[in-house]
Amino acid sequence: MSDHSEAYRFSRVQTTDASIREYSELLSLVFPQTAKFTESFLRWQYQENPDGEAVGFDAYFQEQLAGHYVTIPVKYQIGAQLYKGLLSLNTATHPEHRGKGLFTKLANMTYELAKEERYDFVIGVANQNSTHGFLKKLGFQLVAPLEVKIGLGSYSYDRDDYKMRSVRDEEALRWRLKNPESEYYYHGDQVRSKTHKSFLDAIMHISDEDLGDLEPRRSFLTMWIGLAKHRKRGSLLFTLPKKLRPAPLNLILKDLAGNMPQIDKEDILFELIDFDGY
Repeated sequence: MSDHSEAYRFSRVQTTDASIREYSELLSLVFPQTAKFTESFLRWQYQENPDGEAVGFDAYFQEQLAGHYVTIPVKYQIGAQLYKGLLSLNTATHPEHRGKGLFTKLANMTYELAKEERYDFVIGVANQNSTHGFLKKLGFQLVAPLEVKIGLGSYSYDRDDYKMRSVRDEEALRWRLKNPESEYYYHGDQVRSKTHKSFLDAIMHISDEDLGDLEPRRSFLTMWIGLAKHRKRGSLLFTLPKKLRPAPLNLILKDLAGNMPQIDKEDILFELIDFDGY
């Protein structure tokens, strides 16, 4: 079956002011339920990441932006080795151009470019609707469904207990905590974030690192989303029943270079700070 791509012009994602404005307009059109896709948010994501600028592709129909797909650079430690990866993020197809196979085309072009630029893998979080496409059409593997915990307490864990975990130097951590569309603070050794629920805050990250210029604050009810099997006892967070979750979230991964070791899901640390949750 044809992907109808012959009518489109494809080009690498740009980070000029004009391009950022186009992306903001398209993402806001496709996702009207969220107000976060401002130009300042996209400049933060696409331009300011100290690990590198966004990697992705656009599709144009004449002069109209018809499709957009972006990944951003991340670093992970697996065992004793450092790997260069990409976090799959924003994807949008203009309503007038849906059903033309644009997302698959843009994603495959992105991954081919990523191979040329020596990225090792692409990691992402897919919802129930998008997981099948990533697995069947784009060659991702399902690592594990993310756990959702909610309660009055917190988690405690040592990052060194995990064979696979994200790596950020001080500059990268400070950049991540400058998200202009989120409100972060710290409580003990945790970075927390306000959510769209006034009574519920999210635990983003647990570490003894310098937490930047965040203000200390307390919160009542907290939520934790991710993977962290080697947790310490004493937490008052409990698993949220599946029927109460807004949508299942799945951690997915695509090996680009063919050099990724097999890692048991119990040896992976994945926190909210590691994806575009808040």
